[in-house]
Amino acid sequence: MDKKLMSKKKPAYPITKQLSDYLTTHSRNIKIPIFYDDLLRFQGAIEIYDEAGNDTLWISTYFAEHEREEIEMSLKRMYTILHADGSDSTIPFLNIDAIDFCTFGNTKPFRIKIRNILNDNYVYLYVKKADASRIYGLELEHILSPNHINFLVHKDTLIEEHISGIPGDVFLEEELDNCSHQAKMEIAKEFVKFNERCFSRLLGDMRSYNYVFVLTHDFDRIQYRIRAIDFDQQSFEGNPKVYKPQFLKENNKLVDMTLELLQKESIEQYKKEERSLLAKRASSEKERLNFLLRCMYNDTISTPDKIKELKNGLFKITGDINFKKATNMGKILNTALEFIIRNYKNINPYIIK
Repeated sequence: MDKKLMSKKKPAYPITKQLSDYLTTHSRNIKIPIFYDDLLRFQGAIEIYDEAGNDTLWISTYFAEHEREEIEMSLKRMYTILHADGSDSTIPFLNIDAIDFCTFGNTKPFRIKIRNILNDNYVYLYVKKADASRIYGLELEHILSPNHINFLVHKDTLIEEHISGIPGDVFLEEELDNCSHQAKMEIAKEFVKFNERCFSRLLGDMRSYNYVFVLTHDFDRIQYRIRAIDFDQQSFEGNPKVYKPQFLKENNKLVDMTLELLQKESIEQYKKEERSLLAKRASSEKERLNFLLRCMYNDTISTPDKIKELKNGLFKITGDINFKKATNMGKILNTALEFIIRNYKNINPYIIK
């Protein structure tokens, strides 16, 4: 990837009162029994390696005996809030198998492995430092994509549900070459739609390790879907190319395959289909989307230089003068969504003026 495309490190932005009110309205803002900083008190850790002996950049943490029981009980309660009704009835059947810490990336999350001792099934959830950019990204994914997102926020702590799938970099290296021609055709189609979806809602940095492949077995085939799993780069960077996965070198294998398998007319058709679907989702979630955009209007989630670069870049791409008038990332995103709705759903723009 061209290093000029992205900043080396994106700052975390605080949650405003208006965004907090939005989260409360939509049952995202809820009191939880543990905070991110509580987990930073681990006493030691062991490096975690994959099956090939490579460092995963995750470490398995352990806590002092006098703190461990309280921390594990709080994590169990957090699980019941996220996945059930928050009652204590299931807590006796839960076990905290691991509390892992990631030493790489902006958010430095904790990954919690929670196992049901009755059936040995387990799930993961993540505890992170809350960042307004990421919360906007999660909400926009929930509203505008075909995927539902489950997360909770309390003050400066963010709790996220694990998104299952095969990591993109693993799939491209180990699975793609073994796919049938028909499967590759479907994957190419999905990549075009994923590329368009990210660009339309300004979600950046979709390098191959920031999304997963979700495989669904149908009666006569396997269906493929690409899902974003990292939302830190929501409406932050200034270069429009950051918001198109096709321009990130980690995705070159997918790009080359798509250009080889799909005709130009098919690619344009899939782009239009995705824009139309996004416009319909925006229309059906009009009130919620407007509320979220109002929060973004009054928020700071990027720098003046990046805002100027992005609005001028999108103006050159679309010719829409409204990008020139935008003064922050919220207004740029609003203009992008208006452009899609106006051109692909044939309805009057309704998003905030």
